[in-house]
Amino acid sequence: MTDRSTLSTVDSAAYRVISPRVRRRRSPIVRWYRRNERVVLGLSGLAAFLALWQVLASVGAVDPQFFGSPTGVFDAAVHEVQIPRFWNDVRYSLTEVIVGFVASLVLAVPLGLAIGWYRRVSFAFDPWLNFLNAIPRPALIPLVVLWVGLGIEMKTIIVFLGGFFSIILPTVEGVRTVDQGLLDVAHSFRASQRRLFLSVVIPATVPFIAAGVRLALGRLLIGVVVAELYAQTEGLGVLIERAADVLDGNRMIFGVLLFTLMGVLTTEIAGRIERHYQRWRPSANLDLEEGV
Repeated sequence: MTDRSTLSTVDSAAYRVISPRVRRRRSPIVRWYRRNERVVLGLSGLAAFLALWQVLASVGAVDPQFFGSPTGVFDAAVHEVQIPRFWNDVRYSLTEVIVGFVASLVLAVPLGLAIGWYRRVSFAFDPWLNFLNAIPRPALIPLVVLWVGLGIEMKTIIVFLGGFFSIILPTVEGVRTVDQGLLDVAHSFRASQRRLFLSVVIPATVPFIAAGVRLALGRLLIGVVVAELYAQTEGLGVLIERAADVLDGNRMIFGVLLFTLMGVLTTEIAGRIERHYQRWRPSANLDLEEGV
């Protein structure tokens, strides 16, 4: 009896009961911050940069004639949006981007699928792809000007070339790296070549196409700026060039920020599309688990 009571005393001393932790309810402000932490920190960093820029411009550490100031850029933006020529430049640049991007997407995706899937088509096009992709796009501008002149056609072609190779190369690589296990399973079920291509190859290649589109959008904007600065006829690039000629840093920064905003928006949209289709890409962890 004594041993049993001693044992129970030892047990109670050696072991302690752990009660479940009561989760502390966070305030609505904390919950909202946790949900929007990325946006809040991003906007805070941007606001701090603009405040520092304004202070440096006010004390003369930054020359507003060359670098502008946040308030000066805002005043220049208010003035520009009231001029009809500005909206004509915006429409001109957007037309180049949209037409060049759509044309590159429509041509690059089917051709990339064919090059990656058919061996003879690959033999015929691979040398040309490597050759043309190695040529810097700005070096082609004088040649394109000789062909079509300085109009919107020249700028659209430069934009098209910038997007075409950014999309077709990942598409070809995506087709060539389709998981062989998926192809073997489809063959075991006697799937036709058409069904195999539509049900296995294209879905497996979509993440690569989305990644190529995201890269293409950045190069499209580079092509727009380079082509418009070369031709100096219409577009937002001409706005930047004219502002630089008269040393108007505020207008120049405003034009640069327009291209930056366009790039950020398009890249963010393309990034969301790419993340959406990442679920179609085979998971390495899943493959390892299946192998085990």
